[in-house]
Amino acid sequence: MNILVTGGAGYIGTELIYALEKENSIDSIVIYDNLSRNNYNLFLGRSKLNSKKVRFVKGTILDSRKLKVEIDKADVVFHLAAKVTTPFADHNPHEFDQTNNWGTAELTYLLENSNVSKFIYASSVSVYGASEKEIDITTPLQPKTFYGISKLNAEKHVARLQNLGIETYTLRLGNVYGYSKSMRFDSVINKFMFEANFRNHIRIYGDGNQTRSFIHINRLSNLLKNVAIENTLKPDVYNLVEHTFSINDIVDEIKEIYPNLELTYLTQNMNMRSLRVQSDSRIPELNILENNLNTDLVEFKNHFSF
Repeated sequence: MNILVTGGAGYIGTELIYALEKENSIDSIVIYDNLSRNNYNLFLGRSKLNSKKVRFVKGTILDSRKLKVEIDKADVVFHLAAKVTTPFADHNPHEFDQTNNWGTAELTYLLENSNVSKFIYASSVSVYGASEKEIDITTPLQPKTFYGISKLNAEKHVARLQNLGIETYTLRLGNVYGYSKSMRFDSVINKFMFEANFRNHIRIYGDGNQTRSFIHINRLSNLLKNVAIENTLKPDVYNLVEHTFSINDIVDEIKEIYPNLELTYLTQNMNMRSLRVQSDSRIPELNILENNLNTDLVEFKNHFSF
């Protein structure tokens, strides 16, 4: 089996590459990434990848000619490449549209005339917009940000592939957290942990009662790997979230680890948007987990160098 991972050097991509590389059924893995976030960490360190199995290609998702060369060699394609932001940020609409919408469109056009048998697209729960009530896979899609709109438009391109005989998975990811070699510190839990460890001070926008839905990076990468190498999950659209926490819930857990943590609440009078997404009952791995947040945060703390 030959696998292509767009955005393979990113936060999720790094952990996915390590998970895939261990599988004997996989013959080759291509990391396709433009390194726009200066994310070189995958290429460094003591954890060695098999250079006969893993290959890196530097390229953008909009470079159709270069991308086609790699698609023509692939059996399975993961599409992680995206202009990424936290779920409720809203800026640079042109960049979101070019990369997330039209970049995905270019990729799907190439897949239409390929021998790829399975396509796995990392979408986002941001396509739902915001809701105080718990939502599920049947909830109407009403994105509130340019990021969410671009991910929803990309989903429409991906949906065409199912009619062409390609096993197609659209996975709407919750807010991803946890340690990785290729860290992102703009997502809320990761950012709070950094600030707690090195500044002993967290800034909270709003009253902290706003909610987000989350999934841990390690469990996510294993789920993604299983979609590639197993046939137990039928092609469809899924929500990949484990838990929903309020910001205050997260802060309370962090204070258990850092008892002297200082807090500052900013713009408490502002009504911050919430999003509560139900764990997808069709994915058993998401529904057998207990509340792992404290364990996850302690493990995260242990990765800090001081």
